[in-house]
Amino acid sequence: MRFCASSPESSEVLLLRHARSCFALFIALFLFASSAPIARAQALIEKLTVNGSVTIPRVSRPPTLEDFLSMKPHPDFADGRMAMVDKFRQHNPHDGEPSSQKTEVYLGYDQKNFYAVFVCFDTEPSKIRGHMAKREDAFGDENAEIMLDTFADQRRSYGFMSNPLGVQADGIWTEGQNWDMSWDAVWSSRGKITTQGYVVWMAIPFKTLRFPSRPQQSWGLMLNRDIPRNSEENFWPQYSNKVEGRLNQEGVMKGLENISPGRNMQFTPHSTLASYRAPDLRDLNNPRYERKDLKGEMGLDSKIVLKDALVLDATVKPDFSQVESDEPQTTANRRFETFYPEKRPFFIENASYFTTPINLVFTRRISDPDFGVRLSGKAGPYSIGMLFADDKSPGRILPDNDPLFDSRAYFNVVRVQRDISNQSTLGMIYTDREYNGAFNRVGGMDGRFKLNANWVSSFQVLTSSTRFDDGTTAAGPLYFAQIKRTARHFSMNTVFSDTSVGFVTQTGFFKRPDYRQFQQGFGYRWFPKKSIIDSHGLYSGFNRAYDHQGFRLNSWQYLEYNVNFKGQSFIDIGSGFGTEGLRPQDFSSLAANKQYSTANYFVYFESNHFQKIGFHASVERELAISYATLGIFDAPPIGQAPRRVHDDSMEVGTTIKPMSRLRIDNKYLFERLYDPKAGLSQLNTHVIRSKWNYQFNRELSLRFIGQYGANLANPALTYLQRAKGFNADFLMTYLLHPGTALYVGYNSNMANLDPNLAMNSNGEVIRRTRFVNDSRLVFVKLSYMFRY
Repeated sequence: MRFCASSPESSEVLLLRHARSCFALFIALFLFASSAPIARAQALIEKLTVNGSVTIPRVSRPPTLEDFLSMKPHPDFADGRMAMVDKFRQHNPHDGEPSSQKTEVYLGYDQKNFYAVFVCFDTEPSKIRGHMAKREDAFGDENAEIMLDTFADQRRSYGFMSNPLGVQADGIWTEGQNWDMSWDAVWSSRGKITTQGYVVWMAIPFKTLRFPSRPQQSWGLMLNRDIPRNSEENFWPQYSNKVEGRLNQEGVMKGLENISPGRNMQFTPHSTLASYRAPDLRDLNNPRYERKDLKGEMGLDSKIVLKDALVLDATVKPDFSQVESDEPQTTANRRFETFYPEKRPFFIENASYFTTPINLVFTRRISDPDFGVRLSGKAGPYSIGMLFADDKSPGRILPDNDPLFDSRAYFNVVRVQRDISNQSTLGMIYTDREYNGAFNRVGGMDGRFKLNANWVSSFQVLTSSTRFDDGTTAAGPLYFAQIKRTARHFSMNTVFSDTSVGFVTQTGFFKRPDYRQFQQGFGYRWFPKKSIIDSHGLYSGFNRAYDHQGFRLNSWQYLEYNVNFKGQSFIDIGSGFGTEGLRPQDFSSLAANKQYSTANYFVYFESNHFQKIGFHASVERELAISYATLGIFDAPPIGQAPRRVHDDSMEVGTTIKPMSRLRIDNKYLFERLYDPKAGLSQLNTHVIRSKWNYQFNRELSLRFIGQYGANLANPALTYLQRAKGFNADFLMTYLLHPGTALYVGYNSNMANLDPNLAMNSNGEVIRRTRFVNDSRLVFVKLSYMFRY
């Protein structure tokens, strides 16, 4: 959008203020007019789930997989002795149409377990996708899934999934947040492919679940069967994408009587024996290698269920040696911190209880904990999350002779939400990080409001107070508001956020203060029938961002088109253009505020059409600012302002399954910063990663990851060094079930470091041409879960 005013920036500031006022009025009108649409939405949902009710009988004996391998139930479970559900309908690609393959699900329970048996017929059984994989690594295979909303509040549901060979995955679905796959439960599953399809058997102990304490239970229920080769997601009852939300379309399950999770206490002691060698750069005047042989350590994880609803988790001396390394990203030209997802088991479990629109709980900030305590769960209409942990890393990065060596930071998080109305919530959050007299405290409230069948709005209001290590202070508010429309064809998303100069969070993932932003996005999707295309859509939008003095920090417009083809193939193309503003306070090499024009063009393609190989590739060109330019981070020589460069990137990946037990994931990343003024490249980055996993059986696996990375910098155009490295990671795992496992691992890293760790004037280890083995780790970890 262009304006002819004499001061374009002030005109756009007025536009932003006007948009903010209109947005606030828009939300108010929706709240005022929502009662009738909510009624219409409820009528539509009831129409969709008119047959979504089932009564579950108590079984006379536990069913087994063998009772159903003939694709019909054993007489002990026929004729109503187990409830039978069929008539699955598509969610994708053809909303509401019958499934292309017949599915029957048999449900029952006894005093200890809930049972579900999926009898999945297939007219082409040779095309069934099922691999012997490690737990939670069979996505892309056929999938049978049951969702249990044990509180019947349409807000949170347990999910239990299995591929045709019984390989498990589990998670928690939270409305508005989708899947949290960090939750790991102890349950049983088996599966087998037959001449007519496949059968999956599940036994879910009641002690694995949380539910109200009452003699008769009424739970929400959803059943799902995925058929990847047809891009089909099939559900019972009908789950339509004409309506926003999933659990508001669930069925009702009755008949469970006189059941209880009983006492549920878990204690998992673990011991680790490790030997390692790594550079110690804490004292830059005396860099050296740290080495320890056969260091042993013991720890304990525990879980105690309180009143069938709240879960108290505690960990002492946690060990995460077995956690897989992060997926590679190219980060050389990133101005702000790069996000890497949390992977440590203690911190990812029940993470959804701490989620808010603004990320205030990024647990990777707790990098070296000695203990942690978490309380999470639901009590009546209240969802509760509390987290307390220490972090040894602030003291461990200091030299041994520093007065603060071995000092700790402490993290405290409290989160409470209350259910209101129709899938709506109000919540509050408080976070606190304390270290040696310095602190960062953030508090505020947020809400999510289901306005009707398609519209959802949310908001968050926060304020922070911070005292830094040097004694200076900062404080200020943050405001966030969003309104979103989700439907089968037309979607829309509007976001406004305003972050003050003084707002800081040291517990969350947050990029920049002094940032006021308005975003608007639109999309429309078509679903042709009798075509090689399942669906295709067009998306466009814009954003504007300013600081509180009215200087434009970002502007962006984009257009994107994507196509989903039959057979799990996808293509996405798009482009955008805009500006980015930099200030002297951002880079001292700038004498005044400056606007840079930016643009990008990209193509992405992915296909999993073939059973044994999947492929994805992307190519992108950006006209962007180079943050690797010589001197802009005050590294000598000083004075060069950031330049606009061509930022070209490419990613190619393959997933190969040459046999049922072997999976090979390969990835190659390339990024080049080309300076058109100099006619030379500033930087070429290459990352090659190969991951091999061989599954001997469901419990035993061997994994290898090899990764090579190189930042090939041009010393005439960038302050970066030419850095190369290779990492090899071996892990043998015997996983009986979550909590009971044996791990044997080896990790070795090579880099082109100076063998004596000599430092340059920037405080970095000098890079040479030859590789040295700069670190290695050997470990054995054993854990065993005691469950009462």
